[in-house]
Amino acid sequence: MEFYKRRLEPLLVKEIDKENIVVLTGMRQVGKTTLMKHIFNMIPSKNKVFLDMENPLNQKIFEEENFENIVLNLKKFGVNFNERSFIFIDEIQLAPNIIKPIKYLFDHYKIKFFLTGSSSFYLKNLFPESLAGRKIVYELFPLDFMEFLIFKNKEKEFFWNFSEKARNKNVISFQLFKGLFDEYITFGGFPRVVLEEDPSRKRRILEDIFKSYYEKDIKTLSDFKEIGRLRDLILLLSNRVGSKIEITKIASEIGVSRETVYSYLNFLEMTYFIFLIRPFSRSLNGEVRGARKVYLCDTGLLNYLTKLKEGVVFENAVFLNLKKYGEINYYQKYKGPEIDFILNQSIGLEVKLNADEKDIKKLKKLSERIKLKESFIVLKEFSPLENTILAQDL
Repeated sequence: MEFYKRRLEPLLVKEIDKENIVVLTGMRQVGKTTLMKHIFNMIPSKNKVFLDMENPLNQKIFEEENFENIVLNLKKFGVNFNERSFIFIDEIQLAPNIIKPIKYLFDHYKIKFFLTGSSSFYLKNLFPESLAGRKIVYELFPLDFMEFLIFKNKEKEFFWNFSEKARNKNVISFQLFKGLFDEYITFGGFPRVVLEEDPSRKRRILEDIFKSYYEKDIKTLSDFKEIGRLRDLILLLSNRVGSKIEITKIASEIGVSRETVYSYLNFLEMTYFIFLIRPFSRSLNGEVRGARKVYLCDTGLLNYLTKLKEGVVFENAVFLNLKKYGEINYYQKYKGPEIDFILNQSIGLEVKLNADEKDIKKLKKLSERIKLKESFIVLKEFSPLENTILAQDL
């Protein structure tokens, strides 16, 4: 099976020789297992084993009261505990009692652990503070457009600096990748969806991904009594992508308390289904108060769940492609002008399908007022204007 490079790969390769436990987490079907198997195959040592916790027999290895018996169990898989060994464990959320034996083995033997789990929400409860200082956590998301093109075997030059992105845009490159970017916005970045050519099959895979999230993550990881209300919230949030969340209004609409809405939102955020971004402020007095804006994890799932205006889906796609550059906030004075995204407290980014000189001047003026270093308009369609960036170049 062909392996398609992910941006996290070089970071995980660097971890091979380090003395810590590596955890790779993220939504289901974003490619965690494939990436970990690739890292496993790169390790030259033969003293290694890959265990999938979906297999009940592999779960049984770790179900010993005396942890030294786990050592005996692993020896049957060819692990030599007299020298450095590599143990990969996939889907650890399916074996909730596994963390104590992992800690014991890590502390007493020369073992490098690589672990995957499909839910941040569950993993944060799984990992006790006793693993503090022993682990490093990486998060894997659906493909951004840069990775999408790798999966399509297409080459495109990307610039990391935003001024360079603005300077180097060109109409020929734009036309060349326009169809692919439209496909990316429509069907999103889940690897299975991207690799499938048939649009109707793409939709069926998206349906399968949502059902899997609903059946496996929501039903098995949450202890919510009325998950139908959580489903209602998912549909409501899908229709409010890019908008500020009003907790009282939502609670009233789905018929639950404000506290329940907060717990639902926390669950959806911690299982990577939604992202919530806070308003921008230069205040150092703790966290910024104010309504958060919501975005979904993938535009393919967003289009599967609801039908929105082109500009809204496009804004969600831009957000997903900006995440890799750092912290994202938004700016809006009460009933005043707004900036869609502020990146790393220094770059103002307004998202538009098309733009003119007026839009650029307005954004520049507002950005200078709140002391941002740079400002750009992120466009879906090509424009030769300065201070505009093509979304397909993010």
